[in-house]
Amino acid sequence: MKIGIFGTGVVGATLGSKLVSLGHEVKMGSRTANNEKAVAWAKGAGAKASQGTFADAASFGELIFHCTLGFGAVEALQAAGAGPLKGKVVIDTTNPLDFSKGFPPTLFAGNTDSLGEQLQAAFPETKIVKALNTVSAEVMVNPGKVNGGDHDLFVCGNDAAAKATVGEFLKTQFGWKTIHDLGDISMARGTETYLALWVRLYGAQKTPLFNIKVVR
Repeated sequence: MKIGIFGTGVVGATLGSKLVSLGHEVKMGSRTANNEKAVAWAKGAGAKASQGTFADAASFGELIFHCTLGFGAVEALQAAGAGPLKGKVVIDTTNPLDFSKGFPPTLFAGNTDSLGEQLQAAFPETKIVKALNTVSAEVMVNPGKVNGGDHDLFVCGNDAAAKATVGEFLKTQFGWKTIHDLGDISMARGTETYLALWVRLYGAQKTPLFNIKVVR
């Protein structure tokens, strides 16, 4: 499959490298065609890795992973353009984290809105599916690093078929076992605000290798 990655940070690079190792063709997008981090990643990831602008990655990908920092998430999709993203599934891993006042960060969306909703409102013909934003990059691509993979992931979005596609992809490609469909994209308010707890757990435990398991 051809996959576009938006973002050159740890999440984008980790997802991109894993996807290339699984045999997918991956184009990493950023604001400029020759972003230094993207060029270095593509060179190191192998023949099936390439880089370009956000628009290049959007046009290239049959499936898109959105991995930019939260404050630039809407801008990144705007740079890609509505045309290349029309009808496509975008797996939104972003979170509305604001580090301007130091650590732990605050959230610039949450109670009555979410970053996922903002993206969907800005791009109504794109199928935004919120997923993977509640775990670290390492756990995203290798859930077995935590409790043998016996823990849970959450998805939400307005398009049922898109959520099913994402769920199947995450299970077959990354090995996720339990994925909870929370409902429409407004449910991203819950998974995004969980980051307020996640960063504090990370600070207390000194490791990002943890996750939630829902038990009854």
